[in-house]
Amino acid sequence: MTRTASAPPTAATNIVASEPERSIAPRERRAADEAEVGPAAGPSSPWRKWYALGVLILIGLFNYIDRQSLAILQIPIKRELSLSDTQLGALTGLAFALLYTSMGLPLGRLADRGNRKTLIAVALGLWSLMTAASGLAVGMITLVIARMGVAFGEAACAPTSHSLISDYFPREQRATAIGTWMLTFPVGTMLGFVAGGWLATALGWRQAFAMLGLCGFALVPLVLLTMREPQRGATDGVPVTSEQLPWVAALRKLWSLRAFRHATIGGALVDYTLYATLNWNAPFYNRAFGLSMHEIAAHLALISGVGGGLGVYLGGALTDRLGRRDARWYAWVPAIAALAAVPMMLIQYFTVVPRFSLWVGVLSALFLSSFLAPLVATGQSLVPASMRAFTSAVLVLAVNIVGLGLGPLFTGMISDWLVSHHNLGNDSLRYAITASALVSIWGAAHFLRAARFVREELAAARSQGASAS
Repeated sequence: MTRTASAPPTAATNIVASEPERSIAPRERRAADEAEVGPAAGPSSPWRKWYALGVLILIGLFNYIDRQSLAILQIPIKRELSLSDTQLGALTGLAFALLYTSMGLPLGRLADRGNRKTLIAVALGLWSLMTAASGLAVGMITLVIARMGVAFGEAACAPTSHSLISDYFPREQRATAIGTWMLTFPVGTMLGFVAGGWLATALGWRQAFAMLGLCGFALVPLVLLTMREPQRGATDGVPVTSEQLPWVAALRKLWSLRAFRHATIGGALVDYTLYATLNWNAPFYNRAFGLSMHEIAAHLALISGVGGGLGVYLGGALTDRLGRRDARWYAWVPAIAALAAVPMMLIQYFTVVPRFSLWVGVLSALFLSSFLAPLVATGQSLVPASMRAFTSAVLVLAVNIVGLGLGPLFTGMISDWLVSHHNLGNDSLRYAITASALVSIWGAAHFLRAARFVREELAAARSQGASAS
């Protein structure tokens, strides 16, 4: 498999490593090149697809900055609006996840048939404006409405970005590009903690929302004026039909892929644990160790940015290397990482030394983030180009409704119950967050199950692609 010198290997490159490379006729290659991106780049400019990836990375960063800034801003919000932990869990998790995941499917279908550049520009503008509007909230209901508006816009980001990247980059470079884009999750989360904490300290939480939203909205002209819609499926060298499977048939096809099914369930369960830690780490360190919001923001940036970033990249790179010998590593690596996270979490949340807890938290975040690149890359390789955005939308639905939706909510409910029934006070979050580690073990079992089918189904996908050409 060919790799560019400018981009390191990441997950899923070798899902198709054993597939014989198909030659694309010069005319088709030129047509795909001219459709890719950027009026500033000539038809043969080698960097135009990386420019497009750079713009998508900027969009993805604000996707996670606007989403995760609430995790740090909930500290002053709780005081001013007098919210309980259950309400905060619903606000940071379920209220966002319900609309985010439910809208992903129709927006994924729209991305598979419409202009993806325009769609992602409109979505970016919407979620940025609603982020700014979050600063106008006067209570729980108005804040929920604003955050659901953010969710509506952000629902288009991942499916559309995955589909665009798959058409900007050929198969031998696609995993590198997808893995690089996925770094927006840990880096965006880190920036969300840093920017949210710094802006809230300097200006207040309302002004913090306003500034973050306006900065994201400024990217809309960049998308509309400097990106072009790539030709769908051009980088595969396989004919792409404009017809889409009906909703039920498309879902049935995905469900029939046992590796995809179990990997998706496993990813959703590990994501539950990941978001339980991401959304409740800030209140935990504030209550358990008395750290200020400024101190917490800096340390959580380290946990989510460095730990999460290494997890996304190393999870992909390690899977890529091991997958050359056996494709089952695309499920084995996430399973091993999910199990390794459990003892790290026990140390992180039960040590009495705050600095040691924070450093161990980097390892917890690393292991809990390692499933992301193998999961997305496997899904993109199992389906044809005409189903990629929809497939990513299904992943977003399953993973986020369980992870983002239920992880923070149930953790908050457990924390409130421990306070009311067992008088644990500030220690309640210590036990509530740690309880989520049990769900990570459950997720590892599903990844191990997916490993039984992944080689067979990837070979079948390659065979169908070859017959279509």
